[in-house]
Amino acid sequence: MASPRASMLVLAGIGACAATAVVAREVVTPPGGSSRISDSPKEVIDQTWQIVFRDYLDINGKYKPEQWRSLRRDVLAKSYGSSKEAYEAIRGMLGSLDDPYTRFLDPREFKEMQIDTSGELSGVGIQLSLDKETKNLVVVSPIEGSPASRAGVQPKDVIVAIDGKSTKGMSTEDAVKLIRGQAGTKVTLTLKRKAQTLELPLTRESIELHAVDHQINTSADGVKVGYIRLKQFNATATKDMRQAVKDLEEKGAQGYVLDLRSNPGGLLMASVEIARQWLNEGTIVSTKTRDGIRDVKRANGRALTTKPMVVLVNEGSASASEILSGALQDNNRAVLVGQKTFGKGLVQSVRGLSDGSGMTVTIAKYLTPSGRDIHKHGIDPDVTAKMTELEAQRLKLEDLGTKKDSQYRVAESTLVKRLRNANSVEKAYNPRSANVPAALAPQDSSAP
Repeated sequence: MASPRASMLVLAGIGACAATAVVAREVVTPPGGSSRISDSPKEVIDQTWQIVFRDYLDINGKYKPEQWRSLRRDVLAKSYGSSKEAYEAIRGMLGSLDDPYTRFLDPREFKEMQIDTSGELSGVGIQLSLDKETKNLVVVSPIEGSPASRAGVQPKDVIVAIDGKSTKGMSTEDAVKLIRGQAGTKVTLTLKRKAQTLELPLTRESIELHAVDHQINTSADGVKVGYIRLKQFNATATKDMRQAVKDLEEKGAQGYVLDLRSNPGGLLMASVEIARQWLNEGTIVSTKTRDGIRDVKRANGRALTTKPMVVLVNEGSASASEILSGALQDNNRAVLVGQKTFGKGLVQSVRGLSDGSGMTVTIAKYLTPSGRDIHKHGIDPDVTAKMTELEAQRLKLEDLGTKKDSQYRVAESTLVKRLRNANSVEKAYNPRSANVPAALAPQDSSAP
């Protein structure tokens, strides 16, 4: 039987909340073309096995083809009385890969992966990730305006218990299942923040997700700064970004600060399309599979603006955020200000299975235009600007991108300096005039 490949959703995000549930049905057959398993629970097991066998990019050295073949024989030799038993076998099989990003989702979990496309969820508003080293459940960032955000949940907080149940050994999917729920109901999170343990009772809400916020800020010397905060690379992010830039251009923005702080990532193509809105030329990102195949994405000459820009990043800027910031940094399009980014350089695809369940599977690593592999390393900013823990606790969401935001102040001053330097060069030498003395005179690029 043939094995046609359906279209698949490609993710560059972290945690269960970074994915989206566009179901990509796949018909798969065992290696060698033998007839596929007809028993339904075993069919789903075999489909999962084949996806890994065909496409998985080993990130930990735990995948060995011969061992994987032997594992298939073992799991299919057993009898499964229910889908639940088969799902446990699948999770055990995938668990042997020691890859937190390759995971199985039962039908309910798979259906819940609609955050990016639906733009709405019912819960407390937390982006989660499983720490690769400690296996702790870590907060990547709270969603703006959510119960978690209002209660003071911070990036890097470790969730140690949910309604009193320990999260030790818990997957992100298990945690999300416990944290989400009907609006109006309550859930208590126990958080560890350094040496401090916090217990936060939260009331779930229906939370609308807006990808982009933007505004015009005016610097002390009258420069109009277009401030854009991109919170997630979801299905509407490209359109939202385009509208924001258009609006700010009409309002006379002289330069831009793009805020990617605590943006956990999302859709790979959203990061590529948004990069194209800022870059006229150059490579954006290349992806490399286990077979060495590289897919290179490039700018297409359709940038919305060429005005100077600064990008704000921090330790919560991950994956698709790192693709965008790496592309802008390597192409000398923007100066990066803030803190070292998260360090997630892997790409996953979402696959639908025959019974309505699904999985995400690591299929590639990505490299920045200069060839950097930033996985586990992150991207270093050009200008370091740290925010103290006390400031982070006191800073309100509405204060982001204002004078009360110390990292933004550094970004704004960096942008103003770039504009000043550019203007000094233009004034010093105009190639369309007969300004010969200015053209021959040495220039001080730091002059005001």
